[in-house]
Amino acid sequence: MTELSQEQKDQFWRDGVLVVEDAVTQKELNDLRAVFAEWVEESRGHNNDYGETLDGRARFDLQPGHTAQKPGLRRVQSPEEVSEVYENVMRNARTVDVCAELIGPAIKFHHGKVNSKLPGSATQVKFHQDFTFQPLTNNDLITALLFVDDVTLENGPLEVVPGTHKGPLYSLWHNGKFTGAVADEVFEKHKANIMRCTGKAGSVCLMHSSLLHGSAPNLSDQSRTLYIATYYAVDAIELSPNALPSKFTHELVRGEPSGRVRCSSYEMELPEVPKDTSFFAQQEEAEG
Repeated sequence: MTELSQEQKDQFWRDGVLVVEDAVTQKELNDLRAVFAEWVEESRGHNNDYGETLDGRARFDLQPGHTAQKPGLRRVQSPEEVSEVYENVMRNARTVDVCAELIGPAIKFHHGKVNSKLPGSATQVKFHQDFTFQPLTNNDLITALLFVDDVTLENGPLEVVPGTHKGPLYSLWHNGKFTGAVADEVFEKHKANIMRCTGKAGSVCLMHSSLLHGSAPNLSDQSRTLYIATYYAVDAIELSPNALPSKFTHELVRGEPSGRVRCSSYEMELPEVPKDTSFFAQQEEAEG
């Protein structure tokens, strides 16, 4: 069964972004929310990042200023490894079928994470392109941002610059340091064309990996939590270490192996694999 209309497919390839409603069932959405709520409660008992991922870094990332009274759990790395609910959605939700229609029919899972902005959270994401964090032999790579909460203009929505996936790959290195963000002059050049991606809980925002994007702080009294899963075409091969390796990395989630590799022409600097819990720390260090 076709998941997307031709108009939706054309929009994705034209703009590099597409919001699709009802990407998960109501039960899947409720279960995702319940598990994350448990993690927030657990975080109240910690003062520093905690847990451990496959590469030895902390799994649960707390933003500066986190307290038991005002928890600031801003990221969960590879939630599929510690939750059957997230594992099931990563593998079986409608989101996967939609991605397969765009870059499939055969696709693999690359990595997953939860990014959350709790009410009043100061966390923001500086503008960058995902592909420059995770280069492959070709760029048929989609970041699927599932809205676990309603995403509004006030609670820190994804901000994108439509069409920039067709342009250059911008450096994340500045003065010899990997900042995880494009240069200020790149942002200034594109800021007039920023579009904010909003939608009801259960929707998914499909974003091309080369699209320029970021997000603002959550200034509302409503949470903004996303489950972000990245999928790539079966004929794409990783060219640098995975910044968030998981026991599910490279799992074939739709289609059959092709036994082939496909290459596109581009040049870029290799990314720096984060040593801290997540790339939030890389962007914060760049401010210092």
